[in-house]
Amino acid sequence: MLQLPKLKIGDFIPNFPIVQGGMAVRVSTSSLAAAVAEAGGIGIIGATGMAIEEMRAEIREARKLTRGIIGVNIMFAVREFADMVRAAMEEKVDMIYTGAGFSRDIFKWGREAGIPIVSIVSSARLAMAAEKYGAAAVVVEGTEAGGHLGTDRPLFEILPSVREAVKIPVLAAGGIVNGEGISRALKMGANGIQMATRFVLSKECSVSDLFKKMYLKASPEDVTIIPSPVGLPGRALKNSFVDRLLSGNAPKPESCEGCLKQCSGQYCIIDALENSRTGRVDEGVVFVGQNVHQIKDILSVKDIFNNLLYELKHCLGATRVG
Repeated sequence: MLQLPKLKIGDFIPNFPIVQGGMAVRVSTSSLAAAVAEAGGIGIIGATGMAIEEMRAEIREARKLTRGIIGVNIMFAVREFADMVRAAMEEKVDMIYTGAGFSRDIFKWGREAGIPIVSIVSSARLAMAAEKYGAAAVVVEGTEAGGHLGTDRPLFEILPSVREAVKIPVLAAGGIVNGEGISRALKMGANGIQMATRFVLSKECSVSDLFKKMYLKASPEDVTIIPSPVGLPGRALKNSFVDRLLSGNAPKPESCEGCLKQCSGQYCIIDALENSRTGRVDEGVVFVGQNVHQIKDILSVKDIFNNLLYELKHCLGATRVG
């Protein structure tokens, strides 16, 4: 029988050490997060880009769909960060993931609410800071990840130094799309993994079919790095919007709701992501992980888990890890 390490975050222990990454602007909503939680992983709602009441509704809907572990991901870079965190805590979400900046206050809020905080980091130095302030775990994210990036270094170059630097659980993220990637991370000392791109190509992910088709057709050459108003580079698929962006002709925002603490104003990242999610894929940004070309099908979350575990069994030789 395949023996996997037990991932413990706060008082929560999922059946499998697999976390679904929280993808912002309504890519990972209650339908996907609940399906992952129901399959035995940890499902994460990407709350960034949602109004506070919308986030509350998504958490409540996920609770109706599963008794599994549900978390939210809230970027530190958003202006309403503190209000969103407090609202998520009021909804008794199981855990909160946060990145794109570093908040010391969130750990105090988490202690007061009895809710574990997981920091997304890209260096041993940041992992140590997160542990010092009270993080229950860290996600170490390499440059292979989709979306906003905190490093240009590969995951498996960073992972050993983070594992050595902290005693709290370490989740590996960035470019992991199959059992082979999970196996490699576990063998290098990770307590679990986080994956996002694989779950976009699931039946339960609510993005448009055109968004998913771009993923399915993608070759390694279709993946590129773009600037973002957030102030971090992002990994996305090439399209006409990205061509305009990289040539300096991105459409300027027609209006601004001030959603970010700091924004370059070169284009509206929220509008660009929402356009793509709803099917206007040539008018927006399609964030994606580096290894999307390795995924060839759209499956149910349950079947994705079954495949990952089958691949893991083959890679690990049914031997105990960790």
